[in-house]
Amino acid sequence: MKNIKIKAYCKINLSLKVLKKLKNGYHVINSIITFCDIHDVISISKIKGFRDKVSFYGKFRKGINRKSNTITEVLNILRKNNFLKDQIFKIKVKKNIPHGSGLGGGSSNAASLLNFLNLNMNLKLNSNTISKIAKKIGFDVPISLKKRNTLLIGNNGRMIRISKKFGLVVLIVYPNTTCLTKKIYKKNRKFSRIKSLNKLNFNNKDQILNTLKNESNDLENIVIKIYPKIKKLLDFIKIHNGCYFSRITGSGSACIGIFSNMKAATCAKKMISLKFPKYWCNISKTV
Repeated sequence: MKNIKIKAYCKINLSLKVLKKLKNGYHVINSIITFCDIHDVISISKIKGFRDKVSFYGKFRKGINRKSNTITEVLNILRKNNFLKDQIFKIKVKKNIPHGSGLGGGSSNAASLLNFLNLNMNLKLNSNTISKIAKKIGFDVPISLKKRNTLLIGNNGRMIRISKKFGLVVLIVYPNTTCLTKKIYKKNRKFSRIKSLNKLNFNNKDQILNTLKNESNDLENIVIKIYPKIKKLLDFIKIHNGCYFSRITGSGSACIGIFSNMKAATCAKKMISLKFPKYWCNISKTV
């Protein structure tokens, strides 16, 4: 197998409602999820030897444990269950997605690798088996198995995939802060009433935007309380022409602004880069 490159796309929570806390410490959530064209690049090739060689490079390589990460977890689980035999890999990941930002980079890496190995190594794993493996690696990994708009609903993480593309212009700003998901959820005291997401209207662009404007992220106030600078950033994104709304994605710390067009987003990016020159700022489109 020659060196092959695959893309692992960035995940965005356009809304997130925390419904309740379970006895095991986990939480039941509803969320509207999309993916955008910012992506990590995973390079894979077969090598001779006894151990895989997994490495990370790029702007956001720092903070990743090279010996224990979502890539090594995929390989370990497949081998433990005898799905992957007598094959050793060299895997290099270019990290374009900020680590610990709520953008799902690690989960997307795992899902993309899992799909690739199943298809190209002829593992013949069915969708149920793939989903079970993904769930063992992380909560967001099953979501990232398909790059489609998704409604995440209720106790068992039930997913409804939406065929309609949103066509959104997204400004993403990462304020160089790592939010620990467990810490944010642990401090949450806000629980929303159960709302039927599958009745939401996604028939056209105006309906999509109206739906999203009326949504929110229940974790946002917790994140702001711990990191006040995030409120300043959200407020600054929101005041720019063409911005429909701003909010955090996932449990933070990345902030998003949904804009009417690329020109408006570009103007906002210039102003944000002037006011917050050390923050990572990028414009993307949903896929």
